[in-house]
Amino acid sequence: VVFNKADLRAPAANEIERLDRGGIPRVMVSAAAGTGILDLREALLRLAPADFFDNRRLVSDLVPPGEVAVLVVPIDKEAPKGRLILPQVMAIRDLLDGESMALVTQERELRNALTRLARPPALVVTDSQAFLKVAADVPRDVPMTSFSILMARFQGDLTEQVRGTLGIERLKGGDRVLIAETCTHHPIGEDIGRVKIPRWLTQYVGARLEFEHTQGRDFPGDLSPYALVVHCGNCTGNRREMMSRLHRARAAGVPLTNYGLTIAYSLGIFERALAPFPAALETFRGARV
Repeated sequence: VVFNKADLRAPAANEIERLDRGGIPRVMVSAAAGTGILDLREALLRLAPADFFDNRRLVSDLVPPGEVAVLVVPIDKEAPKGRLILPQVMAIRDLLDGESMALVTQERELRNALTRLARPPALVVTDSQAFLKVAADVPRDVPMTSFSILMARFQGDLTEQVRGTLGIERLKGGDRVLIAETCTHHPIGEDIGRVKIPRWLTQYVGARLEFEHTQGRDFPGDLSPYALVVHCGNCTGNRREMMSRLHRARAAGVPLTNYGLTIAYSLGIFERALAPFPAALETFRGARV
């Protein structure tokens, strides 16, 4: 139950007692004052039916049945030995469920793979770290994006995170940037969250930034000290949790973006990476005006 106009009066004690007896959640809101809105959104997320979060597609809605998606999967020292990472597996399965075809290749074989197709693929999806090479090898008329950006749409709100990406433009020397991961893997070598993204952002901003990292459920309750939050694709989390983090960032006035979006923006290929998502692309173009 939502009690509006909480700035004018509180609900009667007997109303509160009746709701508590029945185990019915209650939220106090003032639309005029703007208070309680975040609590209302959090309550809706908790009570939303599972279908709201689970009945969605990762990539098959972008690739018609019978068409081909090329998946670019680098195999380097960061790749897990003997297996693919979860977003890659999810993409292959979703394409099969959608009666589409998946051609999986490494980035160094991409150009050769494209020439072997009788017609251009419906979509190319790459690991975000290979964006520049893949963008150079894929014809401009072929839609291209990354697994991380697909996950931003699948697990959260892509349009909201596109808006958050524009926060990169406001970064200045000394700003604190939070890099958040939902998994708890042990970082090795040129780790994307601890090495590559900080390097690309620092190069783009042209000034020293302060980076902090969280893993798993150690997401800060107070985001106000940060100028930007860069979140992973949340492949080991769930959409309910990711939407909650997005709402908390918005309430704190802190832009939240995602790994793939950050990389594409820092490397100057943001619009191309958003081409498969017209609404998100339009949001970006409108925000720049």
